[in-house]
Amino acid sequence: MTRKPARAVIATDEARMVERQRRFRVAADAVTAALARFAEVEAVALIGSVARPLRREVPRFAPYRRLGLPIAHECGDVDLAVWVSGVDGLGVLRKARVQALAALLAPQTSGIADHEVEVFLLEAGTGRYLGRLCLYRACPAGKRNCAAVGCGAAAFLQQHDGFSFWPDALAGAVRLFDRAAGGIVGRAVELPGVVLSDGGGWGGRA
Repeated sequence: MTRKPARAVIATDEARMVERQRRFRVAADAVTAALARFAEVEAVALIGSVARPLRREVPRFAPYRRLGLPIAHECGDVDLAVWVSGVDGLGVLRKARVQALAALLAPQTSGIADHEVEVFLLEAGTGRYLGRLCLYRACPAGKRNCAAVGCGAAAFLQQHDGFSFWPDALAGAVRLFDRAAGGIVGRAVELPGVVLSDGGGWGGRA
């Protein structure tokens, strides 16, 4: 029979989720600052669970899953929406992401890999979804993913068959950079680390 973890154990596991979100936010700020140096980047916003307070849910791992016991959501990666005026220079944007994340290795005990920072590219002015900033060093890279329809139509512009970027993905977006507003307009790391109660009496601020 699976025993319910002690309250102190649950608190420790939740603190780990909040710290994971904080580290992702540090990475979001670093990549945003790196991308902002390039004229074609008009704006950057943090989207997804890294931008929001963490909600409690039953996770995929034991013993919480077997017990149906909710704890703070585990952020899987960083999602950035990036509005660009063109896609001719995506190779340098890809390198900027890699270099920004590599620079975090020194001050942090563990780094954030470039595949953990997804960059969704949108057309400045219209908001039309263009694709994702590719992770591979070459384009085409000869990978199975490269066979997706339209992938590589512009170098390092990645497509995924069956994927749609829905407008509601921008709900709750936190604008970090806006060239028209003068540059950096927000910092992800300054967002509060909050765990929203599931209503079961085990909740509060992290």
